[in-house]
Amino acid sequence: MSRAFGLATLAGLVLGAVLGFTAKATGAEWLTTTLSTIGDVFTSLLQFTVIPLVFTAIVVGVTSLRALGGPRTAARLGGKTLAWFAATSLVAVLIGIAVGLIGRAGTGVAVQPGEGTVERLAQRAQGDWLTVLQGLVPSNLFSAFAEGEVLQVVFVAVAVGVAAYALGEKAEPFVTLNRAVFDIIQKLLGWIIKLAPLGVLGLIGTAFATYGNSFVKPLFALIASVYAAALLVLFVVYPLLLKFVGRVSPVTFFRKAWTALQFAFVSRSSGATLPLSRQTAVNLGVEPGYAGFAVPLGTTTKMDGCAALYPAIATIFIANLFGIQLSLWQYAGIVLVAVFGAFATAGTTGWFTMLTLTLSTIGLPPEVIATGVAIVYGIDPILDMVRTATNVAGQITVPVLVARGEGLLDDDRLNAATPPPLFDTAEQERRAEREEPVPA
Repeated sequence: MSRAFGLATLAGLVLGAVLGFTAKATGAEWLTTTLSTIGDVFTSLLQFTVIPLVFTAIVVGVTSLRALGGPRTAARLGGKTLAWFAATSLVAVLIGIAVGLIGRAGTGVAVQPGEGTVERLAQRAQGDWLTVLQGLVPSNLFSAFAEGEVLQVVFVAVAVGVAAYALGEKAEPFVTLNRAVFDIIQKLLGWIIKLAPLGVLGLIGTAFATYGNSFVKPLFALIASVYAAALLVLFVVYPLLLKFVGRVSPVTFFRKAWTALQFAFVSRSSGATLPLSRQTAVNLGVEPGYAGFAVPLGTTTKMDGCAALYPAIATIFIANLFGIQLSLWQYAGIVLVAVFGAFATAGTTGWFTMLTLTLSTIGLPPEVIATGVAIVYGIDPILDMVRTATNVAGQITVPVLVARGEGLLDDDRLNAATPPPLFDTAEQERRAEREEPVPA
């Protein structure tokens, strides 16, 4: 994106905050409704592209691995990608636990679960391993797409991609069709993203008009803890990994990734940011075929913000609210869920699944879980902004680290003074691909 677009997006953010505060202070319902409508329309435009984008990107990404050196290389790339997902999630959840314990958010107040709240939230399925496994495979191939079940779409896409990979040339017409659909969706998103300054105005304006600055002390402590932990991961952990493992300058990384991170912050959706994330990884030098596999996979399984540090902090916060002392094994349960349960997250509701899964795993009473989730739900938009930005940063960082280790990082493209457009054409990407195969 151009500098003018970045400035326009920033202007939309500032103006949205001003209009939101104005609506809150004056009680102008018409202004709040207008801001909400603008934000909702923009989000809907983005969301209707997510399902076809995720499916085609994964199918094309998996089948593209054939050009990188054969099945052994594909297995090695997939294994290293998942290993880095788990390793960085471990670091993020440990930081979340440390910040939660130091910040002591939720202490000093006593909360009792309300019957109405418990009854209302009890109707929503709480996260548990059987529910996750049962919900992973759709009962009908088309129901996952029709109902917008992102995690099921990812499962189907991976299975179809592997089958197409195994069939080789026989599946080439199908792969070509998916590549064409993917390029069409990319073009549509390029047009939609041009509306980002207006969409940002509506999204930020709605948040400020709804929540303002009237948070009570415990909730403010939770917000401060989540932001502190997320910023540590975002500006300390990832830069250290990029510098010493990926041999990539953090300044270069954030210069090229800033538009994607900014958009993730205001849109609060890793799925909506996927095209930006994928192209940012390519602009950082990651081989396009591998980027097309790793980034979409990370969009639903690599969420250090929503699936690691936030459930840790929110669990400690809820326990403190109810005066519950967590044991060592319960902290261990928080870590295990963060490292191995990230695949349970999907789209913009991933935090709910991971938080309820974490609270259930460590054995908190149902009424505590229901009431605790209801309390944090009220301020979720503010928390979700920094969580999503952290998610997206990790989804870009890990492919860079793996690509460096596998010799799939193009240093010329990485160090280019002027990065290519964030919505590069398929032809530009093909010209950027390496010609030599990767050793198996």
